Amino acid sequence: MGNDAIRITDARTDAQYELPLFKGAVRAMELRKIKTGPDDFGMMTYDPAFLNTASCQSAITYIDGDRGILRYRGYPIEQLAQHCTFLEVAYLLLKGELPSAPELKEWVGAVTYHTMIHETTKKFLEGFRYDAHPVAMFVSTVAALATVYPDSRNVLDGDVRALQILRLIGKVPTIAAYCYRHSLGYPYVYPDNELAYTENFMNMLWRMMERRYQVNPVLARALDVLFILHADHEQNCSANVMRAVGSSQADPFLATAASAAALSGPLHGGANEEVLKMLDEIGSKQNIPAYIEKVKAGQFKLMGFGHRVYKNFDPRASIIKWTAEQVFEVVGRNPKLDIALELERIALEDEYFVKRKLYPNVDFYSGIIYQAMGFKPEMFTVLFAIPRTVGWLAQWQEMLTDPEQKIARPRQIYVGHEARDVVPMSKRTSGALLPSD
Repeated sequence: MGNDAIRITDARTDAQYELPLFKGAVRAMELRKIKTGPDDFGMMTYDPAFLNTASCQSAITYIDGDRGILRYRGYPIEQLAQHCTFLEVAYLLLKGELPSAPELKEWVGAVTYHTMIHETTKKFLEGFRYDAHPVAMFVSTVAALATVYPDSRNVLDGDVRALQILRLIGKVPTIAAYCYRHSLGYPYVYPDNELAYTENFMNMLWRMMERRYQVNPVLARALDVLFILHADHEQNCSANVMRAVGSSQADPFLATAASAAALSGPLHGGANEEVLKMLDEIGSKQNIPAYIEKVKAGQFKLMGFGHRVYKNFDPRASIIKWTAEQVFEVVGRNPKLDIALELERIALEDEYFVKRKLYPNVDFYSGIIYQAMGFKPEMFTVLFAIPRTVGWLAQWQEMLTDPEQKIARPRQIYVGHEARDVVPMSKRTSGALLPSD
């Protein structure tokens, strides 16, 4: 097999195995050949959190974490953020190429057609308490769409899939805006089909009694850029959930809701809210050195720094930093930005962070922008979920059309009891593991 294989010697048996390489990787099933005897199940890999396991082939997003590269379908994220709208990028992620002008017009029209939600779905939203968390409302309502569109269960029909994709991309901003309005006790605002995607979202969020909400173009463009940056990010936690749930051929509304639930955690979509909490705790630039020392002493983490994938600058962070400046020229400068800039400067000059390759990630500045635009922190993850719905759907569609994909079913290493017999109740003694005092 030469250079297209690796040779392994099993020290237990001295047997040698040549395992073929597939695109630079070893197929896990090849390891099953490595056995100590005929009754041996075969070798497995143990990889908690999938730190070094490829679960699929994908042509959607490319990341080189060591060099700080992020590309959608081969296009650098920097160029897409500079030259494209979010719906152009959505078309790219789902269809593989950037649209021509006629294709974009047709695509935007198709998405816009599906922005309205059924009146019964509005009533469903009205059933939540006034203080219900927007993420829980969003997840529940997206899942409830499966009851409105039962045809969505036919996931193996390409035309049906395409229709559900349009429905989801069109409706998630409406659902998000209604969750926000519900939390404030405001009446819902219907979509305005004459507005662009992010402009329409802002209209549904903030329109009050005016005849037509006047969208600030700088803020609309900033939100569009943020949506582009958050649209997809390879096989992250929520994308992995989308593929796992989708592999059972669940409908896309339920799979998307599951992915949004995964996104809600503070280690994923909620990280930018944690950054704001940290900046509030720091309070002023004068307190940064002392805070840095506490981080280095292991008392807590520096939120918004470091990334599982990026061991260099997160390429999205520099774009967001520039976007923040544009936003603050309109809404006024947020003191948190000055704290963040100084914190970034000090951290990047400190050997502790440089040695560990802890650079600002996308969450470091995004929360500051969202807050400056008028969003409460509890809405941040919902804002993340709107564009990421496109990435989830692209991953879902790719998974369903991949002939190698089956229902997700990881292996485990069993560490429990060996076989044992049930003791009759009369002869049992307390053996439960109780928490220590």
